[in-house]
Amino acid sequence: MNKVGNKGIRFFTRTIVALSIALLAITAWASEQAKYQEGTKKVFVMQIRGDIDPRMNRYVDLALTQATEQEADLILIEMDTYGGAVNDANDIRTRILEYEKPVWVFIDNDAASAGALISIACDSIYMVPGANIGAATVVNGTDGMAAPDKYQSYMRGIMRSTAEKTGRDPLIAEGMVDDRVEIEGVTEAGKVITFTTSEAIANNYCEAEVASIQDILEKNEIVDYELIEYELPSSEKVIAFFLNPIVSGLLILVITGGIFFELQTPGVGFPLAAAGVALILYLVPYYLNGLAANWEIAVFFVGLVLIALEVFVIPGFGVAGIAGITCSVGALIFMMLGNDNFNFDYVPAGEITKAATAVGLGVFGSILLLIIFGYRITQSKMFERVALVNTQKKDDGYIATFYTEDLVGKEGVAVTILRPSGRIEINDQVYDAYTRGEYVELGSKVTVVSQQGTSLQVRIKKNEA
Repeated sequence: MNKVGNKGIRFFTRTIVALSIALLAITAWASEQAKYQEGTKKVFVMQIRGDIDPRMNRYVDLALTQATEQEADLILIEMDTYGGAVNDANDIRTRILEYEKPVWVFIDNDAASAGALISIACDSIYMVPGANIGAATVVNGTDGMAAPDKYQSYMRGIMRSTAEKTGRDPLIAEGMVDDRVEIEGVTEAGKVITFTTSEAIANNYCEAEVASIQDILEKNEIVDYELIEYELPSSEKVIAFFLNPIVSGLLILVITGGIFFELQTPGVGFPLAAAGVALILYLVPYYLNGLAANWEIAVFFVGLVLIALEVFVIPGFGVAGIAGITCSVGALIFMMLGNDNFNFDYVPAGEITKAATAVGLGVFGSILLLIIFGYRITQSKMFERVALVNTQKKDDGYIATFYTEDLVGKEGVAVTILRPSGRIEINDQVYDAYTRGEYVELGSKVTVVSQQGTSLQVRIKKNEA
């Protein structure tokens, strides 16, 4: 009995010891894992390089969204910019100020104008040797001169409020906009503030001089970290491509050219299809970026309806046609701008000029191409495959039984406008007629060049042209 009891005690003792060792091992492993998880920081790196514009605005929005999804502990912005649109910079500034996790900026060359505003919105600023921050006066995009004071007043206000929010001297931030600000030991009246790296450090506008992202992390004693570098998805790269003003101008050329060509030769189809595809490629990127508002899209289509009414319904060319062109062209310009309805106070003049130039060149280019190549296209073999252009001659067996006489060569008078279809009168008899794209005014004299089915093909009498 004693032997059995001793064996039981030894077994129980060994079991307790084994369980204790296993428990200690598990506890140690869990502790190490917890330390690892606590010590490893997810550092999300994004870049602001180039102009601050709608494309950059969308880039930052997408980047911060992904950083949140990946549960990043720290956002680090690599910056090198001369600035850009104030409205886009303000959107970016607001997102940074409202972001829950720390946002640091690494200025590896320049943070001028709008770039300075975005940098001041960050929790910490780091700069390489030779970098600069400041010079945030609002200027016209056309001549580089200072914009009117209402623009400067707005910029001064958001610079001050941003500096206050991030614990920096708001008067210095204002001095980056207004050359009337005078701060002893910092700047004198007549000079806009632009700091070098050492000057920024001395005035609490830079935490430290660094050479790389790794230097920043080391200075903050972040040893265990994972760098996550943000890159635009392929779909967003395509959208950014179509936001380029040059590409937008080319799309407008296709849109207007396709519509004009279809109006000149109704029923062909493919010019209108090309215009439709180009319109989609134009509208979607600007709509996704928040630039193309619903009312602007509506105004564009209202303009197209007015143009169609002018061409097909209302005689002559007047109010409807002019209003339609104005609505359509104006809407295309507005879609490229960050205006608030009809308020353009905070849209740089350069952006307005750029948008108007892109749209104007697109419209002018389409008209020019239509004039140069329109006739050649209608005479090409490819055009014959998609449109009925062959004359049905009597010698080939085509006979219009509706006419009792051969009217080819006869002269008549247009009793309606021909654009290109309408009606003419010959010897007190009214006939359906059309031209090869010519516009014929009411009352103009015409000559019949061929008979096709129940219609006559005519042209303006030579001495009338």
